Amino acid sequence: MNLRNIAIIAHVDHGKTTLVDQMLRQAGIFRDNQAVQERVMDSNPLERERGITILSKNTAVEWEGTKINIVDTPGHADFGGEVERVLRMVDGVLILVDAVEGPMPQTRFVTRKALELGLMPVIVVNKVDRPASRAEDVYDEVLELFLELDASDEQLEAPVIYASGLDGWAHTEPGERGEDLAPLFGAILERVPEPSADPQAPFQMLVSTLDHSSYVGRIGIGRVEAGSIDMGDPILLLPFGEPGPVPESEAKRARVTKLFTFRGLERTETERAEAGDIIALAGIEGVEIGQTLSAPGKMERLRGIRVEEPTLAVDFTVNNSPFAGRVGKFVTTRQVRERLFRELERNVALKVEDTEQTDTFSVAGRGELHLTILMETMRREGYEFQVSRPRVVERRGEDGTRLEPWEEVLVDVPENMVGTVIEKLGPRRGEMLDMKPPLQGMSRLRFRIPARGLFGYRSEFLTDTRGEGILNHHFLEYAPWAGPIQGRKKGVLVADREGEAVGYALVNLQERGTLFIGPGTEVYTGMIVGEHIRPGDLDVNVTKGKKLTNMRAAGSDDTVKLEPPRQLTLELALEFIDDDELIEVTPDAIRLRKQELDANRRRKAQKAAARADG
Repeated sequence: MNLRNIAIIAHVDHGKTTLVDQMLRQAGIFRDNQAVQERVMDSNPLERERGITILSKNTAVEWEGTKINIVDTPGHADFGGEVERVLRMVDGVLILVDAVEGPMPQTRFVTRKALELGLMPVIVVNKVDRPASRAEDVYDEVLELFLELDASDEQLEAPVIYASGLDGWAHTEPGERGEDLAPLFGAILERVPEPSADPQAPFQMLVSTLDHSSYVGRIGIGRVEAGSIDMGDPILLLPFGEPGPVPESEAKRARVTKLFTFRGLERTETERAEAGDIIALAGIEGVEIGQTLSAPGKMERLRGIRVEEPTLAVDFTVNNSPFAGRVGKFVTTRQVRERLFRELERNVALKVEDTEQTDTFSVAGRGELHLTILMETMRREGYEFQVSRPRVVERRGEDGTRLEPWEEVLVDVPENMVGTVIEKLGPRRGEMLDMKPPLQGMSRLRFRIPARGLFGYRSEFLTDTRGEGILNHHFLEYAPWAGPIQGRKKGVLVADREGEAVGYALVNLQERGTLFIGPGTEVYTGMIVGEHIRPGDLDVNVTKGKKLTNMRAAGSDDTVKLEPPRQLTLELALEFIDDDELIEVTPDAIRLRKQELDANRRRKAQKAAARADG
């Protein structure tokens, strides 16, 4: 069987999923009269809401008698773990780059991984029909990136395709408009090698991703590295460890109960799968990502999947606020713990650990978005919990020095706002690496900054640039600790009693800061209801109503004018909170609160901390 396995990698919003849509259409996957939604590969509700890909997905098309397995990967750096593990299933990559923006931080990250694995690239300069397109310059920038990442001579000879994924055409020459995606399919068939798996050897497969079905249980997905497999065959599950021989006593025996290959968006049940194909199989209880499946007698473990360590951690605790248990279905320590550890089965870039406190769990991930997607998924499933302020995961160097994660930041801002960005990132220990001259009125700045320095900066950045700036960042390296960094400069408004917020009280508080709640919102003592205009916290009464007298003019209450409250998202809340605060996450609300709800105890704790520092 003619076969090609490819992954599509690119920075977020460069058009991967849209291009896959068109590849599926032109390969005849959909019926002529079939109604198909846009970005059909983004099947997760969160992906459709946010317009980003979160989970890697498999699909397959046929072109001129050749089956092409395609893996659509996330473009956000926080989901790099998804990309790292699926690259082991493929032999080539489509490196997709926007014809205006050029190679961005995530492009660099995933391209480095692909080149290290020896995968054959095909360069796709996408969105060449945009008015500000600079396709040829972008192609040169990609080649510069290849040289920087020590690509082999063969990889440097990668073909380039100029395409419009939205309109579904491609061409081998810049400035020319194609009819369809035939040039792209042609480059894949010509450039990407067939899988090098040995069809005569005993069966072996590395599990690269997992799925679950309520009918057949856990499903392992991966590429058949050697041999073939039939429905009903006995199979061995080898334990984790270094590649090489495994004692037979350590292997777990199972039988293949279901066998699937991919076609279009569907998993197709099959009786037999051959070497090199990407398949899904069921019947192996307890299978994990990175484990080897093999035929009986083949006790050889394949090289596992190495995923970079998480850099950011938060504490998940059981919700103990006065409003706990009102809405959530899953609120106990056991339920929260089980859900977090279950997430580890498929989210390989996540790390969950028990702490000394029985109701608290440390959860480490690649970044704020990686963690907030987990929180959002859990709250939609009916879980209640609380989350602490994020902290970086530190390490010790060989000589005992304190190391912390540093990020590479790429900022596109209007020319007249460059000074503001440099001024704000300086105190956050940011070091400017280079600045490119303005293109279409926008300057591009590249910084190196501790991950701590970015906490709370994104919302400030959007305010400073009036929403015109674009900020991207990704993990760069572990480097020496940069020293103290100033946190949030302003205090918060804290409710001093339980009750229902009243418009009259909120109007009087508007000049004290920015409110997070509106009239009718239920509050409790110690709940954060807004951001103070000055440093230091302020206890306020948001339940105070207007005193009624007989000296009231008709219609005098109609003049209450409230500004809309700031809508809290999980990302904004995670950026905003301080060390002594928590986010309360429930299925119907996101609230901020103080860890210590009682105002007198908070003041005593602050005085004790001040004495200790003195």
